[in-house]
Amino acid sequence: MSQQALHSERRGRGPALMLLHGYTGRGASMAAVARAFEHEFDTIAPDLPGHGRSVSAAARGFDACLADLVATLETAGHRRAHWLGYSMGARLALAVALRRPERVASLVLLAGRAGIEDPAERAARRAADEALAARIESIGVESFVDEWLAQPLFATLARLGPDVVAEERRARLENDAQGLAMSLRMLGPAAQPPLFAELLRLDLPVLLVAGELDPRFVDIARDLAGRLPRAEVAIIRDAGHAAHVEQPARFHRVVAEFLHRAAGPVHSASLPQVRETAS
Repeated sequence: MSQQALHSERRGRGPALMLLHGYTGRGASMAAVARAFEHEFDTIAPDLPGHGRSVSAAARGFDACLADLVATLETAGHRRAHWLGYSMGARLALAVALRRPERVASLVLLAGRAGIEDPAERAARRAADEALAARIESIGVESFVDEWLAQPLFATLARLGPDVVAEERRARLENDAQGLAMSLRMLGPAAQPPLFAELLRLDLPVLLVAGELDPRFVDIARDLAGRLPRAEVAIIRDAGHAAHVEQPARFHRVVAEFLHRAAGPVHSASLPQVRETAS
C-alpha cells in the first residue's frame, strides 16, 4: 500500500507524541495539548484525512489512512511514538496500535471507541452517516458546523463562555465540505472495521479517558478497559466530551502521569488489568 505523509503541526523535541484530533478539527486543534508536552516530546499533530490540508487523503479509505499516519511519523524522523487521540482520532490511534503495534509505545484514547460491534447498529449508523455527508455537501461548512456544535454532545462547551465557543467554531470553519463528507464516509465509526475481536492481543499500556459529564463514553471506556490486557481509565471531573478543552489542566496532568509511567519500568506485566482514577 502506498503511503503519503499528512500535513502536520510540530512542536518540541524528544520522543514522538502523535496527537490526533477529532472530527471537524485540524492538527492545530491539538495546539494546547502540544504546548503542554513540547518540553518532553516531539509533538506531531497531523491534519487527518478530509480535514485541513489533508482534504483529498480521505478518499483513500480507512486502511490507507492508517498507512498515511505511519508515513507521517516516519517523515518526522521517528519509527515509534506515544499516540494520543481524541474521538475520531482515538479510533484511528487504536487501529494503528492493532495493525502496526511496532509503531506504538503507548496509547491515550480520549472519548474513543473500537467501532460498532453490532452489525445492525453499524448498518443503521452507516446510513445515517451517508445522509449527514450528503447534508454537509448540500448546506456547506458554516451551517454544518453550527449544527454540529449544537449537539447535546458538546453542550458542556458553552460553560466556557462565548469566546471559547467562537474559537471552536472558527477553527472548524477552516475545513472543506467535500473533505468532511468524504471523511465521514470513509473514516466514520460505521465505515471502520470493528476492532473488538483484536483488543485482547494489544499488549501495550493504554489510558482510556472520558469526561464525567459524557456518560456514554464513560461506559465505553470502562467496557474497553475490560477487554484490553493493560488498560487504565481516567475520568475527568466536571468535563464533557471534549475534556482536553473543558478541563485542560486536569487532562494534561493525568496524561503526563500516564506517559511517565508508560515510558518506565513500572509498566510491566505486573500492571493491574484495570486501574481507574478520577481527576
